[in-house]
Parts: sequence; structure tokens; C-alpha cells
Amino acid sequence: MFSIEHEFDATVVTLVDEGAAPLQEDVVVTSFEECITIEQFDPRTETMMKITLSISQMQDLAAALDLPEGVYRRDAKQR
Repeated sequence: MFSIEHEFDATVVTLVDEGAAPLQEDVVVTSFEECITIEQFDPRTETMMKITLSISQMQDLAAALDLPEGVYRRDAKQR
């Protein structure tokens, strides 16, 4: 299950793990104009872990999901 919320300066997508146990904590993806953040609570350390990706890195990740193993560079027209 996931939710999408539009806030003043960002779009927030929350991913909820509904599969079989063991379940993972919710993942919150926040899309700003200049970057994307991905956050997930770590119950072992009781801290919120955060990763920040540039828009270009996120575009690379999205492209990589559909490609076989290898090293790639997106065409400048796709940036």
C-alpha cells in the first residue's frame, strides 16, 4: 500500500510494507524541486535514516530498474 500527498513545496509518497512477516518500517519518499529524500526509521538504532538524491540520480535509478547488469550513461537528451 502507498499514499501520495501534495504539500506546499514537495510531493510525499509513503510506502507501507504489507507483505508477510518480517515487515519493514514505512519508507517516505519526498520529492522537492531540487532533490529527492528517502527516509526510513531504523528500530535497531531508533533513528530516522535519510538519503538525499539529486534529480539526476533519481532519473538514473528509475532507468536502472529496467536494464540488465552493466554500466550505463543516460543520453544528454534524457537529462
